[in-house]
Amino acid sequence: MHGPASPAWLLVALCAATGAYCLLRMRSSVEEQRRAAGGEALMGFGMAAMAVPAAAFTPPSWAWPGYAVVFGAAALRALWAARAGIHHLHHLVGASAMVYMAVVMSASPGHHAAPGGAGIPLLTGTLLLYFTGYVLLSGLRLVPVTAGGGGAGRWGDRPELARACRLSMGIGMVAMLLTL
Repeated sequence: MHGPASPAWLLVALCAATGAYCLLRMRSSVEEQRRAAGGEALMGFGMAAMAVPAAAFTPPSWAWPGYAVVFGAAALRALWAARAGIHHLHHLVGASAMVYMAVVMSASPGHHAAPGGAGIPLLTGTLLLYFTGYVLLSGLRLVPVTAGGGGAGRWGDRPELARACRLSMGIGMVAMLLTL
């Protein structure tokens, strides 16, 4: 997750901004939207923290197992929520991917992924394929909403912004997996 500094800082900014918007979405009057926004805020801020360039900050040795525990709990919560609706499975895949990346980072020498071989190639490739497909599908779903002008409702209740938020997190996940 620690490639060249400039793209890494852009990824940190994208993920942090996404997490901040998801916090704003938690003020929605729709309970399900608030719940989903909370999980997405956790993902956004977690991705931002994991993407900080190694030259700027080297996390302590307990940080990577800590990420694995936090996102493992998020994965279990998503698995439990998937009983109520299949759309929660994406959150399960995302949280599981974060656990996987944290474990790889914890196990890699110097706690930084080296391009070309830190993770399990088949698992990394499968996650890359999933998130690439998710990004493409999310982008296609976003086009009709933005072409129609979107709503002028509250910032936390605008569906096109929520979709853009999910799209940016998917792009961030692809970028992080590519450096694994």
